[in-house]
Amino acid sequence: MPTHFRGDTRLTALRLVLTTALVALPSFAVSGRALETSAAPAGRHAVVKSAKLTSSARSTLNGSAWAQPVRGGTDMAVLSLALEAAAHAVERGDATNPRTLTVIDFSKPSTEKRLWVYDLQSRELLFHEHVAHGRGSGANLPTLFSNVPDSNTSSLGLFRTGEAYIGKHGLSLRLDGLERGINDRARERAIVIHGAEYVNAATAKAQGRLGRSLGCPAVRPEIVASLINAVKEGGLVFAYYPEPTWLEASAYLN
Repeated sequence: MPTHFRGDTRLTALRLVLTTALVALPSFAVSGRALETSAAPAGRHAVVKSAKLTSSARSTLNGSAWAQPVRGGTDMAVLSLALEAAAHAVERGDATNPRTLTVIDFSKPSTEKRLWVYDLQSRELLFHEHVAHGRGSGANLPTLFSNVPDSNTSSLGLFRTGEAYIGKHGLSLRLDGLERGINDRARERAIVIHGAEYVNAATAKAQGRLGRSLGCPAVRPEIVASLINAVKEGGLVFAYYPEPTWLEASAYLN
């Protein structure tokens, strides 16, 4: 079944709920609705495929250990969800010693810098940048997300970075979606990180939004090479929006 998600853009109630879940994040519901959803991914309660996190890894991926100045403006509730998802990916054997965690907060408009890249060992903020969303997801603030080919929408959830390559947008980075029915067709859909001229503050100011992609998280051409080299081949990317069906069904958040 095709999977499309639409959420409520009013985030006040959600942030109050999420803020209470900084260290241990239970399953919860948030305001919003799913336009059309698939069944929960198989294996959401499956036995972990690898050993539990080491104490060092658990400390690295524990949201309470991340000091506020390091966050670079990331909503702590969103960062905590991203760290929780990353921890579960490592526990399940779906990620091995990820060096970086990229957080994209699609609850923010495209006119704001809403992409952060963190070094997971040092907790250093490596990048804080604008990022485009798919034209099918909305104008300045995206509200629709999909896993469907040719939908031109962005996808939510946890991704693992793959190999860099030279394509029609120049240097680009393949992404593998780790969430069944949510983003697992990312490679098939050619959802990649790439540079785009329409991602810049001047464009956002002139037209009230960034330019939009066909679903890819496009960034400024000036930084794309350094960003890709920092996160490629095993880094994790977490794309967030307060969509209740995904939050409840995600194998990495429950």
